[in-house]
Amino acid sequence: MSASNRFYRSLQHVLLIVVLAIGTSTGVIADEQRGLEISKLRKAADTGWGDTEAEMRMILRNAQGQESVREIRVRSLEVIDDGDKALTIFDRPRDVSGTAFLSFSKALEPDLQWIYLPALRRVKRINSKNKSGPFMGSEFAFEDMTSFELEKYSFNYTGEDTIDGRSAFKVEQVPLDRNSGYTRQIVWIDQEHYYVLKIEFYDRKNALLKTLTLDDYRLYKDKFWRAHVSEMVNEQTGKSTELIIDKLEFDVGLEEADFDSNKLRNVR
Repeated sequence: MSASNRFYRSLQHVLLIVVLAIGTSTGVIADEQRGLEISKLRKAADTGWGDTEAEMRMILRNAQGQESVREIRVRSLEVIDDGDKALTIFDRPRDVSGTAFLSFSKALEPDLQWIYLPALRRVKRINSKNKSGPFMGSEFAFEDMTSFELEKYSFNYTGEDTIDGRSAFKVEQVPLDRNSGYTRQIVWIDQEHYYVLKIEFYDRKNALLKTLTLDDYRLYKDKFWRAHVSEMVNEQTGKSTELIIDKLEFDVGLEEADFDSNKLRNVR
């Protein structure tokens, strides 16, 4: 063996020892298989709900705490073996009234999204390369407005924690889409019901960008849990957006035809 080969083998050995030492000292040892298993249970716990319609408030707050409130309706349709469909309609205030946003989440392909802006009187297709942009001036990005699909991420189990007295698994999920605005997300998943308690979003520089907390969970149809309060806080600007569900109904009879990009101009 040449001297250069011996050197590189020794270097690799040293690096391996350093990596293992770091993992042990921080108490974080990633487990891809367990991370995937927990995420599958999370997905399974929210499968089979069918369709829903919600009346919601979107509260936008600036860094000084000043608020603006929007009233919206969200219609959702579960699509088995693919991503779900969602239609968001803005009712108030007048400057956003009539705006409609349609999202087709996809498991293996880029999500499809359209928005109708009454001021422009046209339907605009959201380019998948711009999915990290803000949704209607909120702290939610366009990619946050899609359903959770296992195929979109790789997973690592990184430990356990407690959130507001509830035991949670911590799972790191890494977006596989190169157009994502996130390098990774840390998800706290309730150990009893497998719903999400909190998510940290890290930007393309791997710095903490946003934190989403979900609260006031309520049980529907004896199986499906829904958070009635969701708050996204931008850790870098101090701005936040809160979504509050005032009314939620299941099995309202929605069909594929109710989610048509060609009909966004006439949505009521």
